[in-house]
Amino acid sequence: MPSELLLSLRVNGEPVRRLVPASRSLLEFLREDLDLTGSKHGCDVGDCGACTVLVDGLPRLACITLAADVEDHEVTTIEGVSPDGQLSPIQAAFDRHVAAQCGYCTPGFVMALTHLRAERPHPSEDELRTALGSNICRCTGYTKILAAAREALK
Repeated sequence: MPSELLLSLRVNGEPVRRLVPASRSLLEFLREDLDLTGSKHGCDVGDCGACTVLVDGLPRLACITLAADVEDHEVTTIEGVSPDGQLSPIQAAFDRHVAAQCGYCTPGFVMALTHLRAERPHPSEDELRTALGSNICRCTGYTKILAAAREALK
């Protein structure tokens, strides 16, 4: 296996071509090579959801995904959720409900909800909780996060 590879993909709608180490995670690629720091390093083992991005519209944990695995795919990060500079409906609901305390987990929650909203605009409570089940928050107790999610997905 080569030590570096030329990676071609789209990130937040923009074409990207970069030479990257073959072992680079998608999270490292986004944060270190593209300076897209919204996706967070949390656990680095796929347990917390802080690094959630969308790959071709589906949620992926960037910390356990190799950058090479997204060759020729579309990656959407938290920075790409509202490219016009306005908050997305989900982000605005988080703001209104003060659903972020430290904010570290918020990008992952927003990305999971962005996917859910695209797939199931009016999810059941069980579907909502399942969609958020891969994301961990240590600050809020989830009450405000669920309130914001319910509002955004009405």
